[in-house]
Amino acid sequence: MTQPNNPLHGVKLEDILNHLVATYGWEEMGEVVPVRCFTHDPSVKSSLKFLRRTPWARKRVEELYLQSLD
Repeated sequence: MTQPNNPLHGVKLEDILNHLVATYGWEEMGEVVPVRCFTHDPSVKSSLKFLRRTPWARKRVEELYLQSLD
């Protein structure tokens, strides 16, 4: 099933995180999405765990990712 209007379709959360870290860095991400997994001893692994169980934070990260593509 294709989703032509969904730019996140087929993009893994880990790939989104890696892109954002490379683009903004943890510090700036922590300012935009103020969560501990970005501001205190950040890692992709801890962030993935948090974002998978926290819908509001995942939504903000996905929005930041889409903005970074513009």
